[in-house]
Amino acid sequence: MNTHAPEQFLDEDKSLACIHCGLCLSSCPTYLETGNENNSPRGRIYLMRALQQGRQPLGDATVHHIDLCLGCRACEVACPSGVQYGHLLEHTRDHIEKHHSRSTFQTFLRRVAIEKVFPFPTRMKLALLPARAVKLLHAENFLPKFAREALSLIPDNPSAGKLPEISPAFGEKRGTVGFISGCVMSVMFGDTNRASVKLLNRAGYDVVTPPAQGCCGALHAHSGRLELARDAARVNIAVFEQHNVDAIIINAAGCGSTLKEYENLLHHDPQWLDRAQKFSGKVKDLTEWLAKDLDANKPATPFKTKVTYHDACHLAHAQRITKQPRDLVKAIAGENFVELTESDVCCGSAGTYNLTEPEMAERLGNRKTENILKTGAQIVVTSNPGCLLQIQAGLRKAGASNVKAMHIADFLEEFSQHP
Repeated sequence: MNTHAPEQFLDEDKSLACIHCGLCLSSCPTYLETGNENNSPRGRIYLMRALQQGRQPLGDATVHHIDLCLGCRACEVACPSGVQYGHLLEHTRDHIEKHHSRSTFQTFLRRVAIEKVFPFPTRMKLALLPARAVKLLHAENFLPKFAREALSLIPDNPSAGKLPEISPAFGEKRGTVGFISGCVMSVMFGDTNRASVKLLNRAGYDVVTPPAQGCCGALHAHSGRLELARDAARVNIAVFEQHNVDAIIINAAGCGSTLKEYENLLHHDPQWLDRAQKFSGKVKDLTEWLAKDLDANKPATPFKTKVTYHDACHLAHAQRITKQPRDLVKAIAGENFVELTESDVCCGSAGTYNLTEPEMAERLGNRKTENILKTGAQIVVTSNPGCLLQIQAGLRKAGASNVKAMHIADFLEEFSQHP
């Protein structure tokens, strides 16, 4: 007879906040696609509590429903009870990673291909070399579907490159900000990072990009590897404490939500909690910071191209930032801005979700692509590298060569009137 009590991995009060009203259902991408209650926020919370209480075995079926969650946190915005679903999900996934054995392929994908490569820019660059060679040789058709889908996410012309440690303000200096260069951003979207820094310089800020900074820990936190996420948080806190900055700017929504939640990650560590609070209190999304100076983002010429905007989940839902990026885009596009149907429904990227759950990611990607094409826009703007890769791949697959997906920093840098 098993006399051991089930492991208490959930905060009981946080899990009981869910009153199972169902108002979250229409906001959940996987429920919209499947209609399965187990793939809804309230259904998953029921499963989480059943696991904690020992009423539900930690089997493949239960794990699949938890894995299928995108972690987009749209349910948090819809919830009238203020359920902290992201917190519950991360701690449940942490429990799963410690106590459940996955297939050999999933274990390799998560523990090696993702965990040991993505957070390390140099390793990522090396890993991309054979993938780019396959694309250049047009040899994708010889690969299984999973590999072809993964290759389709890689941009044709990724831009890398380190930023200088100090980038001085253009003209009169208004202050100093720190900049998180990111893992995927620094390897695949180096030009976007450079555009971000230029926008900050033009707004009057010296930009400090400490070379000792590391991965923000978002990929670890979202996949349930919380100790690794905490280690990443401690590194970045210690690095940025050495610089007197007014704010710490990030141009990747998924990273930003984790950076702002370092105090939650380190809540039980008294040596780091106060330091984490001070760090997180300074973190600002690029759009959040630039929107204060809309007059500086006027179009160089009258804008005649129709533009739409896709809400990155961790900007719109986790950080509740939806107005500022729209204001920035509208300041340039004017009447040519058109709203995107289901703009805040996940595109299927969700960090590495499109690698670990490719079937659902493809369904959501197709849904997003169809909605973009219905707008008639020639440019779709977003604010997260994963979204950008997913949307670009979807547009290529649909043969929509007339529609360009852009990071908001690139959009602003290309079309703003520069002094």
